[in-house]
Amino acid sequence: MKTWTKRFFYSLLFLIGILLFVSYSCSTSKTGSSKTAFADTSPEVIIGKDNLAVLEAMQGAFRSIASQVLPSVVELDVVETRQRQQFSFGDSFDFFNRGEDSKNGTQEYEASGMGSGVVVRKIGNIYYVLTNNHVAGSAKQISIKLNDGRIFTGTLVGKDERKDIALVSFETKEDVRVAQLGDSDLVQQGDICFAMGTPLGYFSSITQGIVSATGRAGTYVNNISDFIQTDAAINQGNSGGPLVNIYGEVIGINTWIASQSGGSQGLGFAIPINNIKRAIDDFIATGEVTYGWMGVSLVEINDEYKEDLGVKGQNGAFLSSIFLTSPAAKAGMQAGDYVISLNGKAVKSVDQLVRDVGDIPVGKEAEFRFIRGKKEMTLKVKIEKRDEKMVSDSSKLWPGFIASPITDEIRTRLSLDKKVAGVVISNLEAKSPAAAMRLQAGDIITAVNDKAVKNLAEFYAALDTVGQKEIWFDVYSDGHTLTTTRYKF
Repeated sequence: MKTWTKRFFYSLLFLIGILLFVSYSCSTSKTGSSKTAFADTSPEVIIGKDNLAVLEAMQGAFRSIASQVLPSVVELDVVETRQRQQFSFGDSFDFFNRGEDSKNGTQEYEASGMGSGVVVRKIGNIYYVLTNNHVAGSAKQISIKLNDGRIFTGTLVGKDERKDIALVSFETKEDVRVAQLGDSDLVQQGDICFAMGTPLGYFSSITQGIVSATGRAGTYVNNISDFIQTDAAINQGNSGGPLVNIYGEVIGINTWIASQSGGSQGLGFAIPINNIKRAIDDFIATGEVTYGWMGVSLVEINDEYKEDLGVKGQNGAFLSSIFLTSPAAKAGMQAGDYVISLNGKAVKSVDQLVRDVGDIPVGKEAEFRFIRGKKEMTLKVKIEKRDEKMVSDSSKLWPGFIASPITDEIRTRLSLDKKVAGVVISNLEAKSPAAAMRLQAGDIITAVNDKAVKNLAEFYAALDTVGQKEIWFDVYSDGHTLTTTRYKF
């Protein structure tokens, strides 16, 4: 045997010996020495019978809820038509920009999407699925997949952008589970809840958590609803699925998440089901949600504003402008009124008042209690149907701006002398009476109909349209005081 071969052979035997020794040492237990424990040889975990019974009961309840509700939860696969901008690279490449579906530099294309929904109603052989407007509201094609794998073609019944809800229907003679709707007004922080749907394409999923908060504002997502906040995991694809309580009742519709990553961070939000119940009936009856309308522009105001207005410490909604031919104007309400209750229910925020007025049936009278000139007053307003064309027409919105108090910050910003008193114009509406009078944001109104005004309370008291055929303003701007044209009612 050659020398290098012998050396290799002896080295190999030496290594094998070391490996056998290490293996033997690791598999031999010695008193006081550490040892490796494997899952199949570790000591049996002993759980007390009482504790185990509690866990088994909880697990049994969760299984029962899942089996009861998931047959009502569906996956919505949608196709919608979208537009994308076309880019021209000069005449020689303009060929690419002249397809039959190209209009004004845009091109239509079909995009697929997915979301969730829940079966909430059955009439004859027609089943109705509740979901979000952003899931199915623009759908050209809708496919509905049930928990057991059955697939049906869906039809959009109605949609509503203000609450981000939509109703879809499908027809079958086969039996389909209809979910039970709960009472979201009874929901409290700490309640156990379940989010169901198809997150990230994982069909018929369920997550569990608690109600983190109620009454969250929908300002961030341009929604008039308040929201139930939950830490139950909600991800893309959960939109439109139900939030369920421990009784297997739907208490909300999962709608959006607050996330820095795009995934669940324990901040999910659902529309309370009580905010939607009447809308379901409206969709089925007319294909749209009918909103009540009183005809005012409402804004939230801070403590400094409240103090200048004379309503310090009061919760409510400030009426900054009013449509001159609206139900509120006909009843005698004025710009500057501070609404504190509706039909005996205290007003806590603008969003709440907007929702409550919207839910009042058209033609019904509603009692508003408000503060005007530091005095509480009550008026009854006959609610009319909200008309989007009328709402978007600011030509009748009086005065068409928000008057703000002159603070030290505003004096500095506008370089105002301390002797200048009045209110500052902000949030001026285009085409409004104020715009027609050539008023501008940042102007200081010092007098109304030749009567000096020093603060908000005096300004809105002078703005009374009852009994006055015309109103004009004295305006201070850039060191000059001018008188506007007269606005005739």
